[in-house]
Amino acid sequence: MTEYEPVIGLEVHAELLTHSKMFCSCPVVDSTQAEPNTTICPVCTAQPGTLPVINRQAVEYAIKVGLALNCTINEFNVFARKSYFYPDLPKGYQISQYEYPLASDGYLDIEVEGETRRIGITRAHLEEDAGKNTHMGSYSLVDLNRAGVPLLEIVSEPDMQSVEEAEAYSRKLRAILVYLGVNHGDMSKGVLRFEANISVRPVGSDELRTRTEIKNLNSIRAMVRATEYEIARQIEVWESGGEVRQQTMGFNEETGKTYTQRLKEDSDDYRYFPDPDLPPLYIEREWVDEIEASLPELPDAKRERFVTEFKLSSQDATILTTDKAIAEYYEAALDAGGDPQAVANWVTGELFKLMNQDEVAVEDVKITPAALVELIELVDAGTINSTTAKDVFAAMFESGEGAAAIVEDRGLAQISDTGELEALVDRIIAANPDEVERYLGGKEGLMSFFIGQVMRETRGQANAGIVTQLFRDKFDALR
Repeated sequence: MTEYEPVIGLEVHAELLTHSKMFCSCPVVDSTQAEPNTTICPVCTAQPGTLPVINRQAVEYAIKVGLALNCTINEFNVFARKSYFYPDLPKGYQISQYEYPLASDGYLDIEVEGETRRIGITRAHLEEDAGKNTHMGSYSLVDLNRAGVPLLEIVSEPDMQSVEEAEAYSRKLRAILVYLGVNHGDMSKGVLRFEANISVRPVGSDELRTRTEIKNLNSIRAMVRATEYEIARQIEVWESGGEVRQQTMGFNEETGKTYTQRLKEDSDDYRYFPDPDLPPLYIEREWVDEIEASLPELPDAKRERFVTEFKLSSQDATILTTDKAIAEYYEAALDAGGDPQAVANWVTGELFKLMNQDEVAVEDVKITPAALVELIELVDAGTINSTTAKDVFAAMFESGEGAAAIVEDRGLAQISDTGELEALVDRIIAANPDEVERYLGGKEGLMSFFIGQVMRETRGQANAGIVTQLFRDKFDALR
């Protein structure tokens, strides 16, 4: 059997967080929440005699993305009409860019299994989004609130050779868009959509075989599952003596299978031609320089700073900077006086565990960064031990109450009174003569047994350091 490798390219459609639509003044709203057809006008509903006007903020946001993806920002831009039927785009064509896109010839570096791979970016171009259909049996309802919303399409080269690379590329691109503030990354609301172009070829070959395109993948998980299935399907087709057909595919998340939607069009089928209502757009270099100077710190730069400035491991720094909100939470905790490594341990450990368990985003976490620092300081001061601290943290996560208040209200302060602990140690030694004899005979691993007995008696509140030293002193005296 021939061994195959995939060839994957991704088209990513990102709605831009502008105030108004791409070619009219209608406000951009959450299409999953707003009443249908309430933010529309003669322009975005394609009434006769109306004229589009380019949204300057959308162009600025697109330039930001192009710069972050190491693209050339092209001075000369043309908006074209892309002709094919959209049941939810009233004009019957889409205004897009093709021959003269805003940004081109960039790249994005990703890391997979410790190795860096460079994925080429063919172009990033502006266009308008379509509306939304809701199918109701034999008829459909059309909501045009989303029609005309600025959309940035980012097209990669077919440089990805595994599903893992496609996933890493998707996650990093999403992070960059969120860091730039041009897209909020909530894929459940359709503001970020993936289309995967996939083919397979014999390992070692450089040919590009017939590809298929999987449309409208609304989550990274769906993209991964659809890509895995389509790779396996194409390999089976080639192995059985068939040929893969160029076609547009959908993905059924319930069955986990791709299915044919239509035969794939070529660019000629779209009949691109310059939109006669929109003159060419010229972008001045001075404006690009201003935008470049205003770019925020992006994930790679932030990760490197976390390593050099805070002495974190590369793994911790990567985890903390992949999500902008997590990175901001972490840095807010440091601003509140937290130790970099201690805060990193709590965020990547207990905080992530409870967030995943309750399916809560960091923006909705009730524990403020300053409250986390307060908890860490209680541990450092010996007021509570690390075991109790985890219980306190869980209570903070549930209620939002401060660490000190929870410790006081529940009587969780660590027991460090030497006299009280010594009496308890004496009682444990007297109650376990066999274990004492074995310990004195060389089974020093039994120390954990004795400490555990004290912890059980004190509900985990005994100061483990003091208890350990007391046991050692007592056993040395018995030798």
